[in-house]
Amino acid sequence: MIWQPSLVTTTSSSMRAAPDPSSAPFQVSRAKTMPSRSGVFWPLKRLEKIGSAEALALRGEAGVANARLAYAAYQEVFVGGDRFEKLQADGARVQRPLWASTGVKNPDYSDTLYVTELVAPNTVNTMPEKTIDAVADHGVITGDTVTGTASAAEEVFNYLEAVGIDLTDVFLVLENEGVEKFEDSWNDLLKETQTQLDSAAK
Repeated sequence: MIWQPSLVTTTSSSMRAAPDPSSAPFQVSRAKTMPSRSGVFWPLKRLEKIGSAEALALRGEAGVANARLAYAAYQEVFVGGDRFEKLQADGARVQRPLWASTGVKNPDYSDTLYVTELVAPNTVNTMPEKTIDAVADHGVITGDTVTGTASAAEEVFNYLEAVGIDLTDVFLVLENEGVEKFEDSWNDLLKETQTQLDSAAK
């Protein structure tokens, strides 16, 4: 996490930490169903390929579990952490988890799954319009559904490994191809910007 060390550098330089709000985007449903360039889906298609009753029962579990573990990591840093308490005294604000890609891709799942199951303090949910409409129509919000669920979320990943999912390979594929996608988008933006600048200069 680059954000917190940068605040430490700021405060150690006798500058007051910026009070501007900040968020850390976390892709929810893409971590479950995103197709990779190598043709590997994580972990939905891998579970379906395994095909056992135990594997199929885990479909739809990984996205929520992954986000809940991310929230537990956030709590370790920002809720009661000595390091952040010192930064907060200098004006730093909590960097909130931002749930992105919260539209449900699989019609077999509840269309409000990544909203109702990811309600927690200091989070942001960037719902697509279709999901907003679904939540407004029939979503049931019961309060915090994340705090205290880390152990159960870890169990989901234990079960994934137990049925034959190679999590190390999955994470490497997602990380490497995720970086490539962001690089491609950035390069496309630079090319388009340069094209517009060249056009304006004529």
